[in-house]
Amino acid sequence: MASSPGAAKRHLLPLLDRYVLRQLVIALLALTGGAVALIWLTQSLHFVSMIVQHGLSLRVFLQLTSLMLPSFVAVILPITTFLVILFTYQRMSGDREMTVMRAAGRSPLELARPGLICAGACVGLCYVLTLWLAPVSYHAFHRYEFQIRNQMAAFLLQDGVFTKVSGDMTVYVRSRDSNGLLHGVLVEDDRDPDAHTTVLAERGTIVTVNDKPRVVLYNGSREEIDRHTGRLNVLTFGRNTIDLTSSRQNNHEERDASEMPLHDLFHPDPNEVSERDRGKFAVEGWHRLTAPLTVLSFAMIGLVAVLRGTFSRHGNITRPLIAILTVVGLLARTLMLQNFAGRNLALVPLLWVAALLPSIICAALLFAEQWTGTTRQTGRPS
Repeated sequence: MASSPGAAKRHLLPLLDRYVLRQLVIALLALTGGAVALIWLTQSLHFVSMIVQHGLSLRVFLQLTSLMLPSFVAVILPITTFLVILFTYQRMSGDREMTVMRAAGRSPLELARPGLICAGACVGLCYVLTLWLAPVSYHAFHRYEFQIRNQMAAFLLQDGVFTKVSGDMTVYVRSRDSNGLLHGVLVEDDRDPDAHTTVLAERGTIVTVNDKPRVVLYNGSREEIDRHTGRLNVLTFGRNTIDLTSSRQNNHEERDASEMPLHDLFHPDPNEVSERDRGKFAVEGWHRLTAPLTVLSFAMIGLVAVLRGTFSRHGNITRPLIAILTVVGLLARTLMLQNFAGRNLALVPLLWVAALLPSIICAALLFAEQWTGTTRQTGRPS
């Protein structure tokens, strides 16, 4: 039955393109989802001890670890796109579907079009991830982890237990009522190497100021031994506040290059980034601009491996294996160039070359004959 003109206008892509593209998208979602879940599982094991030892809730654990997912997707998507295109086209070639499409008169560009559409969509998604979503989520992850680390003392304090808040501070609480008020508080504070301090108080309460936990003590005494003279100094107080963070260097939050927006990478604050590290931050910015383009290059390598060459009824593992080794080599080369460019910014253009040149070479290998018109004499069925 012939399709109506109206039905044909509703589809922007031919039927064969939609058929191939559907297989690519389903396989890409499955493979990327599985790979991201596996990476998330291995990375989240580092935070299991936080739940087991410190009694944090499962909700906090899921919220913290889920913030890492956009970074995982941005890293794994170029590789999964390459593998899906390579093995989907390879399977279709082994099932003679590519042979039938060629016999129907489809050119190499038409055969590669679904893969290019899939790769183009992944390039756009990678730009969204690397330029916006991944830095924002990693910043939220870093800040959330910072808050949990500094507020851990509030979770750790237990009734009748000497709790080692840090390597240089121990807190004891005799009891805690339903309102959170602490009774019978003892604090051993060794953060000052020249003075050993013991603080006793009738009651106290924990407050959070600028994401840092502090205990406010009432009606107590502060006993301090001067290690140079051995003299005991006793000070009574009606109210005293003690910071429960482990040391002064933990009282500020350092920003990592992975969580900075693109503008801050190219124009970092001199108070946050030293002159020696400015090159490393600039290379991180250029990497965010060039990394999504590797999706297209890897996809083109997969298309060349399958679409260029003769069909073998017994299968051909050589070309897919060469394509995989090529992508592995390109990944290693990119890491090496990032390392060198961080020391010498004059090498930054090589990052663009490494991202774009493979796709240009593969396009020439795959489409050159069609562009030059040498395949126009290929027979088409009547």
